[in-house]
Amino acid sequence: MTPIDGPRLAPLEDRPARQLVILLHGFGADGEDLIGLADHWRRLLPDALFVAPDGPQPCVLGGFGRQWFPLTDFSDGERLAGARSAAPVLDAFIDRELEKAGLPDSALALVGFSQGCMMALHVGLRRKLAPAAILGYSGALAGGDLLPDEMTCKPPVLLVHGDADGVVPVAALRRAVASLSAVQVPVQWHVEEGLPHGIGPEGLALGGEFLCRHLLDARD
Repeated sequence: MTPIDGPRLAPLEDRPARQLVILLHGFGADGEDLIGLADHWRRLLPDALFVAPDGPQPCVLGGFGRQWFPLTDFSDGERLAGARSAAPVLDAFIDRELEKAGLPDSALALVGFSQGCMMALHVGLRRKLAPAAILGYSGALAGGDLLPDEMTCKPPVLLVHGDADGVVPVAALRRAVASLSAVQVPVQWHVEEGLPHGIGPEGLALGGEFLCRHLLDARD
């Protein structure tokens, strides 16, 4: 299993990291695509280390992008099989980053966009110890019906989606919320009006507030 890595942004003023925020990009992108989120949130979380690993595979569509797993028919079965196949490399990356920073899982937040959201939910709900928070944008929950048997922790989750998303329809958010609520995962959600497949200003603000609430609570 080849280790993954990607761009990172250290805490402000070179302070020791007290939180770790891992940013997981979407299909056909890479870590550079999401590390910019750190600029929006690092004033709120000055002690956080932000890391945006590149997915483990070259994108099947070519170009310079990466993927967590292939997507060809976008079926539920394909998403579940793909998330399972990529989970070990992401789990190993999380373990390594926590160890390097000397931080517990309670100081970890997973943030994902699109396919990265699928990975954040899949891995975050199956960690031995719960992360402080999972924040997902424009994504989906793979294998929601399997959560009663496979889920090992119940971290707080915030899902944000645009109602004009033509890539991952907003119905995916509603299905995810229903599945998470059914197994008592504390889940919040927000639909941003007129937003296509992307991260909008409302989602950025809500995400920053959500991360602060759960990461700073964990710190204190």
